[in-house]
Amino acid sequence: METKKTLRLILGDQLNINHSWFKTVDNTVTYVMMEIRTETDYAHHHIQKVVGFFSAMRSFATELQSKKHKVIYIHLTYESNLQSFEKNLDALITQGNFTQFEYQLPDEYRLDVLFKSYCAQLSIPHAVYDTEHFFSTREELGNFFEGKKMYLMESFYRAMRKKHNVLMEGDKPTTGQWNYDEDNRKKLPVNHKPTPPLVFNNDVSHIVSELSSTDVSTIGTIDAANFVWPINREQSLALLDFFVAECLPLFGSYQDAMTPNEWSLYHSRISFSMNVKMISPKEVIDSAIQEWENRKNEIEYNQLEGFVRQIIGWREYMRGIYWLKMPEYASSNFFNHTEKLPNWFWAGKTKMNCLKNAISQSLDYAYAHHIQRLMITGNFALLAGVHPDEVDAWYLGIYIDAIEWVEITNTRGMSQFADGGIVGTKPYVSSASYIDKMSHYCGSCFYKKTLKTGEKSCPFNSLYWNFYDKHEDKLAQNPRIGMMYNVWRKMKPEDKSALLEQADYYLKNINEL
Repeated sequence: METKKTLRLILGDQLNINHSWFKTVDNTVTYVMMEIRTETDYAHHHIQKVVGFFSAMRSFATELQSKKHKVIYIHLTYESNLQSFEKNLDALITQGNFTQFEYQLPDEYRLDVLFKSYCAQLSIPHAVYDTEHFFSTREELGNFFEGKKMYLMESFYRAMRKKHNVLMEGDKPTTGQWNYDEDNRKKLPVNHKPTPPLVFNNDVSHIVSELSSTDVSTIGTIDAANFVWPINREQSLALLDFFVAECLPLFGSYQDAMTPNEWSLYHSRISFSMNVKMISPKEVIDSAIQEWENRKNEIEYNQLEGFVRQIIGWREYMRGIYWLKMPEYASSNFFNHTEKLPNWFWAGKTKMNCLKNAISQSLDYAYAHHIQRLMITGNFALLAGVHPDEVDAWYLGIYIDAIEWVEITNTRGMSQFADGGIVGTKPYVSSASYIDKMSHYCGSCFYKKTLKTGEKSCPFNSLYWNFYDKHEDKLAQNPRIGMMYNVWRKMKPEDKSALLEQADYYLKNINEL
């Protein structure tokens, strides 16, 4: 009788050591992990993103081997590496006489299509498993909103809280209030020094040198001897512990705040660890809630609820929208924007202080927090009429935590309103006043936040009104922004003209801003 031999594929974002696959050691099962060009090249990635994935994958493979699992690990530079999932799998199945192929549900639509297609032509049986990571299934959000026109995140968030009994007392929310977003919009006080972030000093020079021996093209910088990101579960848990102990007490208050030279503030920075599944959203939430329960006199409830909402609310919601709306979502362009990203998005060399800081930080750390992404880089790209494909590619490439299921819904939906209002109820645009309200960028800027026109006027001011003027036919009926159109209509004709002329000048000279 033929011996059963199973080949199981583990993707680079499926590093979940608590998965049921690994509960027992089975000598008839071999796990395969691979570093391949189709994955390094589908976006123009930050070097820290490629290195972060490869480091975490290698650590995971080593851990599996230490637990006596059989593992084949294909390095990017191996001569035998055929640089695609299908070709490498075909070769392994043939050489190893495998009788069964198994994989876990990918989180990306493109890989979901690829593996369905691959398995359809396989001559051996195959099986697909859940990743055992998320609070909701791929289909859950679609089923929840079936027949509804609006996909309100708050409704889904409350349903998730109830279903998983998170911060609930019976069927009522702890404290009686669901959402404390209004309390979580404070600017960092002047001279306030946030807790220095926990960083790691991982030596990844061997991976960096391997990459430099290939022609993989990357962006950004890296300190190969002191890689700051967690590359295994132990470090990921240490970062989580640090967050709940040191940052959670002020997380909510300052989660939207921005200031030069502080790249981490009170943010957890565990999105990379979670998105590659070194830690689970459940243990993240449980850890934060436990800390709050132990220190109720030190940690106000709004700090905790704001964090929990990010994980069980936004993260699950965005994934649900992704699986409901792909693949059409990837080509949505509500405003029919066509422009290219300014050149300085790739170098950070601009006189606009907020953009210089947010972009330079992204190039240095492969990271920016959600308001830097939404209200600085995203806000500018939307006001400048940049094609969503351009914005998409930039976000997907530059951030270490960017995997398409979470990146594209935030970029095309929340940030660029390219989906026409599926994710956000209005476009997230602002003039300089909001940026100044939430940051310390404006004071030392070349441009003047109060000037709307003229040589040193802040580009956000004229571009803001230009955006509303240009898209009045699509936005005037939106109840959340009707007030802005009232202001615009009451302006003197000469003031309107001056603003539109200023915007036109900035758009024509965008690479010099």
